[in-house]
Amino acid sequence: MGSLIVFISLLALGFFVGRMQERNHYKQLETDEAALSHIMDCNIKTVPDSFQAGGALVSGNVVIAVDYFKFFVASWKMIFGGRLRSYESLVERARREALVRLKKQADAMGADAVYNVRFEFSTIGQQPKASGVELLAYGTAVKRFAGFKA
Repeated sequence: MGSLIVFISLLALGFFVGRMQERNHYKQLETDEAALSHIMDCNIKTVPDSFQAGGALVSGNVVIAVDYFKFFVASWKMIFGGRLRSYESLVERARREALVRLKKQADAMGADAVYNVRFEFSTIGQQPKASGVELLAYGTAVKRFAGFKA
């Protein structure tokens, strides 16, 4: 009986606290993305002539933990198959946060754009009981030529 109470408590705690933290994280991401919207990012390898050559490497790294409720729901979904929506939001938040951190680093350098943006993903913990995701975003930060005319 005691273990059932612990299980239900963890499930409820994971649902309510995890949901609140996710909502707050999305709000913070929207604020940060709006503040950094002046920095362009793209996955193109070649830097256009309007930007200075020889930029600098910038990166953003984030680790986000899986709450107990998402882990429980995903475990049931893995039995029947289908989309793991509870994990999709986790990966989306990690991707957006890593990109925000990358852009903050580029902004601190005075860059106008980040080219060749790439993402690396890994899980924290052993499968199938992964406890979180790590996402690394990296790219080349460049400045625009002041007097360039196309």
